[in-house]
Amino acid sequence: MLQVTYIRENKKEVIERLAKKNMDAKDLVNLVVELDEKRRTTQVELDNLLADSNKLSKDIGALMKNGEKAKAEILKAKVTQSKGKVEELKELLNSTSLELQDALYKLPNLPANIVPEGKTPEENLNIFEEGDIPKLHEEALPHWELVKKYDIIDFDLGAKITGAGFPVYKGKGAKLQRALITYFLDKNTDAGYQEYQVPHLINEASGYGTGQLPDKEGQMYHSTEDNLYLIPTAEVPVTNLFRDVLVNESDLPILCTAYTPCFRREAGSYGAHVRGLNRLHQFDKVEIVRIEHPDNSYKALDGMVEHVKEILQELKLPYRILRLCGGDMGFASALTYDFEVFSTAQDRWLEISSVSNFETFQSNRLKLRFKDKEGKNQLAHTLNGSSLALPRVLAGILENYQTPEGIVIPEVLRKYTGFDIID
Repeated sequence: MLQVTYIRENKKEVIERLAKKNMDAKDLVNLVVELDEKRRTTQVELDNLLADSNKLSKDIGALMKNGEKAKAEILKAKVTQSKGKVEELKELLNSTSLELQDALYKLPNLPANIVPEGKTPEENLNIFEEGDIPKLHEEALPHWELVKKYDIIDFDLGAKITGAGFPVYKGKGAKLQRALITYFLDKNTDAGYQEYQVPHLINEASGYGTGQLPDKEGQMYHSTEDNLYLIPTAEVPVTNLFRDVLVNESDLPILCTAYTPCFRREAGSYGAHVRGLNRLHQFDKVEIVRIEHPDNSYKALDGMVEHVKEILQELKLPYRILRLCGGDMGFASALTYDFEVFSTAQDRWLEISSVSNFETFQSNRLKLRFKDKEGKNQLAHTLNGSSLALPRVLAGILENYQTPEGIVIPEVLRKYTGFDIID
């Protein structure tokens, strides 16, 4: 959530920067400023009225002590009259504050200055590419055919149990999935991230805290009876560990990692590009989250990018890094880098990770602050990244490592799988 003070003092700049995210924010920004002015004016009026009431109460006490009961009764009538006005102002203040909060919730984060202009994914900036695209044998198959051939993932069985987009992993497929999760977690903990196991359901406050609500409400599975949401990513419960927390400056940075299943409705996703593992309703992901000092967050973001690069280098998968343009960025992000792996059998790039800096956008919602050296409370910066999302990494491994004899396991994973080929 953007800070209302910043919006009020930089209204024109906020409107211009949000235009980079394809948002005409003029009316909403003006509404925020108007509601903030109304809230502050109401607060001042209420404070003055309460101060007057307190003074009258003291005057009544003094008059009663001096035996001037008639004068005291006149002042009592004034106090009684002001009580009604106080309640009226309190109601107005509360309703205005809620309106202001609702308006603020609808404003996305401001994009950083280096975010490129653009409205579509085609306008994202390719900033790095590495790895040789393998030449496959003539009878090479896409992963949805490979998993049938080797009987390692069953999409039909998942559809029978639940529905489309909920695959069942079997035998060496399940073991490879588990190997990837363990490998990712080991890489993250070796890099200094503390591992967490977190709930897979969140309450409404947690959804608002990280910006999933109200922006992505339609994409989340919702248990209406309990008003709980299935998590779309481990970012949500992990970052909410620090909701309403005041940390010491010396505690920063805070590094966290977690493995969770992730649940997304993916409404409106159809066609060949979402076949197999390309787009699922339930999938596994290992996440990294950082709580940083504002002065260090962009250096930390660069470090997270290098960390994900190292994992892909060890997996020996061809990949590229994109700096997302304003129109393709997430609601809460100030700057996002997407990693994509090349699927040789599909002849297309598949997104496997997003690494983002949210600056103070989430921490303002979360009330996540640190006490600086002067003893003042400041909002921390939050960052997160996929390290990594499994379905498309797995698709890339299956397709790029296929041979006529079987699917070769990347060398770095063999100590986790216990086998070196799926045949």
